[in-house]
Amino acid sequence: MSLKQKVTVKVPASTANLGPGFDTLGMALSLYAWLEMKPAEQTTFHLHGEHLTGLPTDKSNLIYEVAQMVFNEAGVSVPELEISMLSNIPLTRGLGSSASAIVGALAAANALIGSPLSDAKLLDMATSLEKHPDNVGASLYGGIIAAAWDGDHVDHIRIEPAQDLEALVIVPDFQLSTTKARGIIPQQFGMSDIVHNISRSSLLVAALSSGRLDMIHKAMSDRLHQPYRASLVPGMAEILEYAVDHGALGAALSGAGPTVITFVDRHSQRKNELEQYLIDTMGREGITATAMWLDPDLDGVTVLPDQDDTPFLHRVKGDVNA
Repeated sequence: MSLKQKVTVKVPASTANLGPGFDTLGMALSLYAWLEMKPAEQTTFHLHGEHLTGLPTDKSNLIYEVAQMVFNEAGVSVPELEISMLSNIPLTRGLGSSASAIVGALAAANALIGSPLSDAKLLDMATSLEKHPDNVGASLYGGIIAAAWDGDHVDHIRIEPAQDLEALVIVPDFQLSTTKARGIIPQQFGMSDIVHNISRSSLLVAALSSGRLDMIHKAMSDRLHQPYRASLVPGMAEILEYAVDHGALGAALSGAGPTVITFVDRHSQRKNELEQYLIDTMGREGITATAMWLDPDLDGVTVLPDQDDTPFLHRVKGDVNA
């Protein structure tokens, strides 16, 4: 084993489902977390940014636990770690914060011991923790991921996003637990709803693969989760129906929500109109929200080049402000 002195990784946020692709489709987004991992004499944490406030700073921290899974899988022992993290990804908002933490920890721990585990193995491990492969696949590989998990292994295909595809996310100022958002979905569906989603999901994958942005709106229609989750996110049902009238290519609940994502042609002349519509629609429901323009991230998790002894925050600052 070649144990490195430290490793720093950058990992993107993600949006899952994209409407009909429940637990199967994900896309990486240009919103990031940075994670540094070092062997240490005693485990310590340095968590930076409002999105990490209140997380554990002992060995019950998810980052530490995931790192130890990597070491155990590889048959090595690195019991004590110094972990630093900065995240711009809001927690429990439907932007894959837990998936990015899992993928960042897996990639950092693997790189720290010389990368003995393949990306495919890391994806299987990440999915066994997250229970669905869409967010973790996107954060690991970047781009758009279509994935299927059989309980042990993930089969996936990565799709390169069309160059003209841009995303506008509207992030409400309230959190929504994934458990609550999943609990509201029925356990059984009628055949017409199942066929509706299979056909739209297939159409969406074909549209994204071939760059047919004109087909996105019809293809993003969903009957399995969004109609039931609409009650948890005031304003969402209206946005899903009418965002295209204000310049969007299509709209969906991002993951379990409450964030709503709209896709836009980056050359559109109606971006300001769309952003104002989204903010106003949430505002009429008494919800303050933040709008963010994001690109598809194409790289997935990346191990940053070896650095000198510059402190963690100074090293990642250039990335944060870029």
